[in-house]
Amino acid sequence: MALYDYDLFVIGGGSGGVRAARMSSGYGAKVAIAEEYRWGGTCVIRGCIPKKLLVYASHVREEIADAAGFGWSIEEAHFSWPKLIENKDKEIARLSRIYVDLLLKSKVQVMEARARVVDPHTVELDGKPVTARHILIATGGHPERPPIPGIEHSITSNEAFHLPHLPKRVAVVGGGYIALEFAGIFNGLGAKAHLLYRGEPVLRGFDDDVRKFVSAEIKKKGIDLRTRTEVEAIEKMDGTLRIKLKGGETLEVDQVLYATGRVPNTRDLGLEAAGVAVNRKGAVEVDGHSKSSVENIYAIGDCTDRLNLTPVAIKEAMAFADTVFGGKPWAMDHENVPHAVFCQPPIATVGMTEGDARSDGRRLDIYKAEFKPLKHTLSGSTERTFMKLVVDRGSQVVLGVHMVGADAPEIIQSLAVAVKMGATKAQFDQTVALHPTAAEEFVTMRTPEPEKVAEAAMPATA
Repeated sequence: MALYDYDLFVIGGGSGGVRAARMSSGYGAKVAIAEEYRWGGTCVIRGCIPKKLLVYASHVREEIADAAGFGWSIEEAHFSWPKLIENKDKEIARLSRIYVDLLLKSKVQVMEARARVVDPHTVELDGKPVTARHILIATGGHPERPPIPGIEHSITSNEAFHLPHLPKRVAVVGGGYIALEFAGIFNGLGAKAHLLYRGEPVLRGFDDDVRKFVSAEIKKKGIDLRTRTEVEAIEKMDGTLRIKLKGGETLEVDQVLYATGRVPNTRDLGLEAAGVAVNRKGAVEVDGHSKSSVENIYAIGDCTDRLNLTPVAIKEAMAFADTVFGGKPWAMDHENVPHAVFCQPPIATVGMTEGDARSDGRRLDIYKAEFKPLKHTLSGSTERTFMKLVVDRGSQVVLGVHMVGADAPEIIQSLAVAVKMGATKAQFDQTVALHPTAAEEFVTMRTPEPEKVAEAAMPATA
């Protein structure tokens, strides 16, 4: 008779949890997985996928305007927010069903219920105890809003995907990637978008040149970017929302979206009672192999608050399954992970920022390029592209690659391979350019910035 009901019990049906369950089952483990809401997690249901679909929609207005420079005349274009949301919902439902189908085909027992940890080997579902040799926490995270007066009148990115109509005036509060993306979506679809951020410039943690460049570009597109701006209260009056800003100024809008941070979904999960250590933010504390303070309980993805990216959660899941059930131990490498921000224009980056490299005591060669893309020589758009290479002066290894401009995420994905392999600037230079493309600039930069300019660059503290 088996000592436990399952070899592995996974809590959370997002990308990381589903991948871990499927791979572990493939190694012969008896696996069950529980999800209390919808299969697919943040990325599929209320994150990456629906957001990118809305980003595509928000590009169309500019594309119609650009078309005139290429001889096209497009008359009487109309946009329907309800139709966009309806089509988005259909696609999300399709993807969610695929997740369930993949689990069933992998012989994983699927349970639609809230699961709580009772002890190191027991999980409770709707009052029924289930035992497992190993437990994996993959519950993700959720948006958090500050406790200011009137915060109940605001929404988060979760609710933004289900608004019944497109608001005419929107205030997005925050300066991270979610805030920039939604400001771009609303602005592109025709709303008046205000972006309110208490720091300066936006996108703390990104390269300073990228931060300054994208700030200027989104302003050119009509987004009202206000830095060093704090919201003190929100009042609902006569069908509109009045935002009180620190300093006495007010702003009237139809919708307020908060994108000021996310926290792990670990509350009331029973982790502390089972002996699992969490930090003050609620993130599960894990080692390099995603093992918690309890020997047989692991955690991956956003609930660990390491790098909150879907592909990272999937990699962590693969490392977990290979290590625990596959007999092929390895640890996820969180260095040189590429990032993308689907604002307008988009941002993509991999490796070290200039500020981080200098703080690390490195002497650097900095290469930059800024230009008008070929497309916009006819479109009439003033949008520009920015590229940057951060190179270690002694070894000439490319430490970081940064880009703001059309197709940046597609371009940086390939360059992430080179950075991960430790490519040098000489190897970039030896690569033949693909012409005419924006990407060719990364292999044709020849002159580094003058020393005095480069050495003066310091990381922003906001």
